[in-house]
Amino acid sequence: MTPHGTRAGEDAEDLDVEEVLALVNDSNGLPGPAERGETDRRRASGRPDTPARPDTRHHATSWPEARATAERAARSTARPARRRPVSVPLEAALGLTLAAPLDALTDLPSFDTSAMDGWAVAGPAPWHVRDDGVLAGHAAPEPLTDGEAVRIATGARIPPDTTAVLRSEHGRTDDKGRLYATRDVVTGQDIRPRGQECRSGDQLLPVGTLVTPAVLGLAAAAGYDTVTAVPRPRAEVLVLGDELLSEGRPHDGLIRDALGPMLPPWLRALGAEVTAVRRIRDDADALHRALTTSDADVVVTTGGTAAGPVDHVHPTLRRIGAELLVDGVQVRPGHPMLLARLTEGQHLVGLPGNPLAAVSGLLTLAEPLLRTLAARPAPEPYTLPLRDAVHGHPYDTRLVPVVLRGDQAVPLHYNGPAMLRGIAAADALAVVTPGGAGAGQEAELLDLPWASGGIGVCFT
Repeated sequence: MTPHGTRAGEDAEDLDVEEVLALVNDSNGLPGPAERGETDRRRASGRPDTPARPDTRHHATSWPEARATAERAARSTARPARRRPVSVPLEAALGLTLAAPLDALTDLPSFDTSAMDGWAVAGPAPWHVRDDGVLAGHAAPEPLTDGEAVRIATGARIPPDTTAVLRSEHGRTDDKGRLYATRDVVTGQDIRPRGQECRSGDQLLPVGTLVTPAVLGLAAAAGYDTVTAVPRPRAEVLVLGDELLSEGRPHDGLIRDALGPMLPPWLRALGAEVTAVRRIRDDADALHRALTTSDADVVVTTGGTAAGPVDHVHPTLRRIGAELLVDGVQVRPGHPMLLARLTEGQHLVGLPGNPLAAVSGLLTLAEPLLRTLAARPAPEPYTLPLRDAVHGHPYDTRLVPVVLRGDQAVPLHYNGPAMLRGIAAADALAVVTPGGAGAGQEAELLDLPWASGGIGVCFT
């Protein structure tokens, strides 16, 4: 893994001169000296004001195309035994995607039930109240006759010939024990008739529905013990680097591993089953053994994707004959991310070692890959205006942590490649196109799993 702060070839994550100029422009929005000179040269030559991308970065894929490539890679995966739909108990199905329609196995409700605590009444008032009562879960009650009532609990079966259910707060009894209504009684009130929600055979939910807690409840109510779902893609995390500590404070040139604790729950949020997290030293043979023995659908590596002396990912991929689908992305942070096909049906997502750069790679490549493998629907894109201006990169997309405040997205500080302070407080990442964005300008947002408070759902 390339030590932080050391530039290693064209793919290093550190900012180059043009990036620095782009990010430190003063608040009046004037271009820096290099940009002004290049702009003047373009104008003098009659060329458009958009700078050409340097040849040194010609291999990098645009950010939108990188995401599309990851989706296509997942769709082309052919590992039938692994991807075949499975029958899953309800308690294990949260977060999966239905691979078969959820059809009603019975009418819901399957019998007429009381919607309220009160009395089941027959005919006009006053009513003589029977001594017995009707409770939920008990056998069918005796029929009522006109002028008769019986105490009934919510969810209990309605006695035959019942006119309506009178709520407890809408009835009174006199000193002779006769029941009167304090409000008008409408035939059928507070009775849930059989089949009100669905009839047997109705489709409740289609293929492709994400299994949420509410879906589990509906499936159980409809009589299901299992659902047919797309299995989670299996993901393995390989944390690369000699400089990483798994506990304690940084010391003596060693730093804490932030990605080992962060990636597994995030990958689960994206629909994966994380089978292992392994720490591997900067050793090419160790990385080769790990990749060639992994049975995961997706291997996620951290660090080692640039061109430094101990960046072994590219050489190892060449050694095993992997196919590079994405080799660098025009995005900051996270430029030296990559996507490779290891074998038929097995992919590797190479994340940069800097923490925020790794998050960028996760959302750029791992999210569409895993989402598609898990058959989850793509989130609907949306935009919000930025409250403050955001400096852009001259050629690359920037992903900037933001918090949502009303109908605006507020950019956060501490958004450098090695920083997690901004993303830890963020609701989303703003997609800032090359050149930057002014205050009030609309920006596409990528929601983070915890932004809607659904941690218990997303991270299962």
